[in-house]
Amino acid sequence: MRVLVTGAAGFIGSHLCEFLLAHDCAVVGMDNFITGSADNLASIRERRGFAFVEHNVTEYIGLDGPLDWVLHFASPASPLDYLELPIQTLKVGALGTHNALGLAKAKGGKFLLASTSEVYGDPLVHPQREDYWGNVNPIGPRGVYDEAKRFAEAMTMAYHRVHGVDTRIVRVFNSFGPRMRLNDGRAIPAFMTQALTNAPLTVFGDGSQTRSFQYISDLIDGLWRLMHASTNNPVNIGNPHEMTLLELAKRIIRLTGSRSEIVFRPLPVDDPKVRQPDISRARSLLGWEPVVDTDEGLKRTIEWFQAKLRG
Repeated sequence: MRVLVTGAAGFIGSHLCEFLLAHDCAVVGMDNFITGSADNLASIRERRGFAFVEHNVTEYIGLDGPLDWVLHFASPASPLDYLELPIQTLKVGALGTHNALGLAKAKGGKFLLASTSEVYGDPLVHPQREDYWGNVNPIGPRGVYDEAKRFAEAMTMAYHRVHGVDTRIVRVFNSFGPRMRLNDGRAIPAFMTQALTNAPLTVFGDGSQTRSFQYISDLIDGLWRLMHASTNNPVNIGNPHEMTLLELAKRIIRLTGSRSEIVFRPLPVDDPKVRQPDISRARSLLGWEPVVDTDEGLKRTIEWFQAKLRG
């Protein structure tokens, strides 16, 4: 099986490439390094069956040879990134998805879109099921990411309905693990970097907003199962165990043995108050649910962050 992974040098993309190679796939990785890192591909760059193409997917994607799958993971994914790169975020969700779908159609391949729990916005339904349409502010600062992914989902379904492309849509909930950037800006990398340097942990608002965190290996397993499932409708892949961000901060301080204090800052605009996946569909269609305990996943990630900070 020959697979193209866009966003291959990103956190999720690099783990996905590694997994696919281990499962005897030929993998073409594609990235323009706008937020990805070549270091993430260091372990597989010379591996047999792996090829890399540096390319911006918002421009036409040409690729020689047959292609069984296009896995579209290219996009800034951290609020820090998409607030700094709003137009690039919108373009990769719109033009990038269009180009990636066009390639899948031309090759007669299947297509998987990496969507996000952010399509639910600041949800008025809890937990979030796939049939919930969301509560998104289209003109707010976070809207560039939320609406890019919502458009990408609409484009994906249009290619399925009009052109018969066999598509998948995964709505990825908060994921973490090795290869996240130290300055990523999301809660776990921020808290870990602060805790390991004994700096104050910055909690926004009063910390009562909730998130549900899944370890990267659970996510990759869910993606692999989705590739082999017979469904074209969106599927949530996430950990239904919900916790407050204040609880997460305290947990990371405990696991790192840090002397850090917790400080509170104003809540960002349109920051979701709750986030928890209903994974009934993943359980029934894929036989999937997360297996890595949150503390175990945090310990593995802390070890990676410690090594990274030591340089």
